This record gives sequence, structure tokens and C-alpha cells, in this order.
Amino acid sequence: MGQQQLLLVILVTIIVGIATVVAINTFSDSADSANVDAVRNDVASIAAAAQGYFIKPAMLGGGGNDFTNISFNNIAFAADSIDNSDGLTALNSNGVYVISGGNSTQFTVTAHPASRITGTPTLSSTATEGATSLTAVITEGNTNFTDNQ
Repeated sequence: MGQQQLLLVILVTIIVGIATVVAINTFSDSADSANVDAVRNDVASIAAAAQGYFIKPAMLGGGGNDFTNISFNNIAFAADSIDNSDGLTALNSNGVYVISGGNSTQFTVTAHPASRITGTPTLSSTATEGATSLTAVITEGNTNFTDNQ
């Protein structure tokens, strides 16, 4: 084999290696982005269920125009597990969700995407890798997102 052919083989090997590294990084970023999008969708689902809870009369199991006692136990949310002690923390394949600050007009949901949690997500996991959590303040008619990137 000639010297020119050996140089071409080496050059092609280097180019393929660089392309592989770029593809791996792109796929990793896309996977995180897809998980964050799924978490945003889950938070929107929580907001919709919470607004239904808000307008339902208390004697029918709703909030009676109040978010004070809201928890995952009294709204419809597709969770794999819910913290049984207070019902304020839920876990599904997309991440961990925590309800806080419930009062008569609003409450806050903090979401920790699974792609940003080190190890296997549990009910006590929080986002630690890269960008951290997403926060949403939910009122009777509005949801305000903050992506803490």
C-alpha cells in the first residue's frame, strides 16, 4: 500500500471518530431536551387537574375555590408513586414533582427532570446535573413557568 493510501485511511479514521463524538453529544442533548419537554407537559397536566380541583365544590372533594389543601392525592396525575405521608411529592418516569406553598389563590410545583437527577430517581431526588429544576406557579387561570437553567 502506498504512503498516500495510508494517509487517506488515517484521515478517514480521524474524521469518522470526530463524527461519532459529535453524534453522541447531539443525542445526549436531544435526550435531555425531550425529557424536559415531557416534564413541562406533566406540569401543564398538573395545572389543568389543579384548576379542576380549585373550581370543584369542597363537598364534592374539590378545593372550593381554594388551593390550600391541594396534594397529588386529590388531583388526577399519572404518577408511579406518591409520598403517602403528605401527598405533596410524586414520581413518574419523567421526574419528581413537589407541590408547595398552597394557599387560597395559588401554589407552586417544582419539577426535577429525571435526566438531571444523578442515579435512579426516588421521591426524595432533586435535580443536580447541568441545569436544575423547573418551577411553575399555578393560579386559578394561569401557569407561570421558570426553567432554572
